Amino acid sequence: MERKILAAVDGSVFSFNALRYLGQLFTDLEGIVVHLLYVVPGPPPAIGAEWVEERDRMLSLPKEVQARYRGARRFMEEAVLQLGRRGIAPGQVECRVQLTRQGVAADIVNEARRGDYDALLLGRRGVGGLEAMISGSVSESAVRQCYDLPLWIVDGKVNARRFLLPVDTSFNSLKAADHLGFILQGNPYAEIVLLHLAALMGGDTAPDWEELRELWGEEWCEANLRGPDSVHAAPEQLLIERGVAPERISRGRKEGCLRPHGPILRHSVSAECGTIVLGRRSQSKKRGLFAGVSDKVLDLANEVAVWLVG
Repeated sequence: MERKILAAVDGSVFSFNALRYLGQLFTDLEGIVVHLLYVVPGPPPAIGAEWVEERDRMLSLPKEVQARYRGARRFMEEAVLQLGRRGIAPGQVECRVQLTRQGVAADIVNEARRGDYDALLLGRRGVGGLEAMISGSVSESAVRQCYDLPLWIVDGKVNARRFLLPVDTSFNSLKAADHLGFILQGNPYAEIVLLHLAALMGGDTAPDWEELRELWGEEWCEANLRGPDSVHAAPEQLLIERGVAPERISRGRKEGCLRPHGPILRHSVSAECGTIVLGRRSQSKKRGLFAGVSDKVLDLANEVAVWLVG
């Protein structure tokens, strides 16, 4: 199945980190299409002129904005070459440079929702308060708004082929496993480490039976969620069904915890996992062991990519 990734870029070193990540993740793989979107900051279109063609609008813009636009076009040419050197052919890459309409962050989020993408990738400037790329707002806006689209936030130069997947039997944890399996299907390089974190008080998170049955069916849930080791067996089964080779999956040790974000970040370092894949609930469903953990992990993550799957 084709996988469509939208990568928002801005010509910075953080964008090149994102391109490096994509190239390492999808080296020489088929069924991958990367859409690069560069939104050039500038004055919004005049009221009533939203229909004006971009080339006509360019004529009325300040020279510095026109220069940024030309620079964005040159960056896109270099981006295609860089991805090609890393094993993503030019035919797998689509580029678009556009002037702002509602604002850089809003334009990216709108395109992510409109384009039927499988994930939105963003580069990020370091740790602390979700410091964003491009005018200081894109990553934060996407994280706060996009619960319906997987987000990949890349911080620094990271290993894109080794993944840490914290697991329990909740709906969102299994959705994260399903998304990871879909993206990695047929990937001969990727390795996945499952990490089972159990709450010290209250036991493990119980399965969300109603939501799980609706998505995967009664038979699948009974077969994979009733056993004594379902916390590992269910996500492993999803990964395998999606096309991940069983030998690419391993289990980390079970660990009890009060605040899961700490062990997750420590294990990502000790297991040399460059990507942490987390399920997260919508804002209206903040409950369970991993409630709020995805935001905390993202806030503290350094030199690691974090996938948020809602």
